[in-house]
Amino acid sequence: MIELLNVSKSYHSEVKAVDNINLTIPDGRIFGFLGPNGAGKTTTIKMITGILSPDSGDILLQGNSIINNALAAKRCFGLVPDDPNVFPRLRGLEYLKFMGDVYQVPTEQRTERIASLAKRLSLTDALGEKIQSYSHGMRQKLMIIGALLHAPDIWILDEPMTGLDPQSAFELKNMMREHADKGKTVFFSTHVLEVAERICDDLAVIDHGQIRFSGTLEQMREQSRADESLESMFLRLVAEGEKS
Repeated sequence: MIELLNVSKSYHSEVKAVDNINLTIPDGRIFGFLGPNGAGKTTTIKMITGILSPDSGDILLQGNSIINNALAAKRCFGLVPDDPNVFPRLRGLEYLKFMGDVYQVPTEQRTERIASLAKRLSLTDALGEKIQSYSHGMRQKLMIIGALLHAPDIWILDEPMTGLDPQSAFELKNMMREHADKGKTVFFSTHVLEVAERICDDLAVIDHGQIRFSGTLEQMREQSRADESLESMFLRLVAEGEKS
């Protein structure tokens, strides 16, 4: 579970990138985090993962404060960032071994997990190559494997489908569903609303640093009083936020 409690963040001005938000991402669910560019999504994710500190409020991961107990909180999650360009001179397998060392994954478990995840994402044959030779999609697959190597309870995925081939995107969606069905948490940020509509159990829409909606797709339809697509409801929420 991830809990955001009265969290705010400003950047060098009085305009808040994130404005006193409260959000609960429960176990056993795929949670979609949606918003237009500049809405506060990336700032929120950076605070959840401890890259940025909030100006106020607290964030709990499995009950551990990312502010007051950062090490315990960071052990709970695996992060797939929106930019997969890291350590280009390492070979794929060297990067994964490094990630295994960071999270102290035993050698036998590490070897099994790398083999299993690489097979599922069709990256096995490229692990001996340098990352700088990888396509964007291959780098994305490598980041996914590295993030999941320590078998974290919480998956934090920021635009994880970007650059993936259709088969790998399909496989990742299956993996997300399997993880949630085990009672674990998947926090999923995306601009691809059709994907979010198909796979997410719960959704939140952030705009101008404020949560405009949080709940299920059915609850969003009840609130909008229309049986519409997620795209239509999302655009209406954002437009209403512009007027307020």
